Amino acid sequence: MSQDEKDEESERSLDSPEDGQEPALDLQTAQLILETGDIEIVARMPYSSNGTYLVHVTTDDLDTAAIYKPVNGERPLWDFPPGLHRREIAAFELSDHLGWGVIPPTVERDGPHGLGSMQLFIEANFEQHHFTLVKNQQHHDDLKALCVFDLIANNTDRKSGHCLLAPWGSIYGIDHGLCFAEEFKLRTVIWDFAYTPIPEHLVEGASRIAVEIPERLSRWLEPEEAEAVQRRAQWIAENPEFPEDETGRRWPWPLV
Repeated sequence: MSQDEKDEESERSLDSPEDGQEPALDLQTAQLILETGDIEIVARMPYSSNGTYLVHVTTDDLDTAAIYKPVNGERPLWDFPPGLHRREIAAFELSDHLGWGVIPPTVERDGPHGLGSMQLFIEANFEQHHFTLVKNQQHHDDLKALCVFDLIANNTDRKSGHCLLAPWGSIYGIDHGLCFAEEFKLRTVIWDFAYTPIPEHLVEGASRIAVEIPERLSRWLEPEEAEAVQRRAQWIAENPEFPEDETGRRWPWPLV
């Protein structure tokens, strides 16, 4: 085997899920546990700018790990009001309503440190992130969906490390506290599909949001933010092509 073939095989083994891997819980069951289970803090997550905790959530004979982000752990921001957890929940509601499945189940809970968001913890391969995943075409459908999601949600902080490869092969986006601002301020690493057509089912989803924003999403946003979501969705419906960052400035920092 040549060195190039060895490198290709190594890349496939890193980028592909293990055979037979499936979610330990179906996502609806996981969401129910998040909504009703008892919460125990396991550890504070390192490298987080806000208070972020790994927790264990248990109900009856079922349990799961989750990420808990209480409002009390937020640092004040000049461009976003307190209550970033609402945007985390809105991100899930948008993805779930569209049927795209790119955001892990996320709910509001009153936990050990007060009100906050509770998101299913994805047991990901943390050596993988957008810059490695995009090299494998089998991940492009998920990454394209995540890209369109970020355009609609106005994600100001899509770092490469916010794209997680689950053991069952799906890619999930995390960290959506800095989404849904009224002013367009997109910052993302996902520019790889620029000038290519947006898949029809993603355009159709954007078109539905442009016509009517569901209450399950709008309840977490200010009225002007919900209207901005519809305007961005309408823009996608009318311009069904992935955009390019012509300014060279719409990138988050750090990139990973």
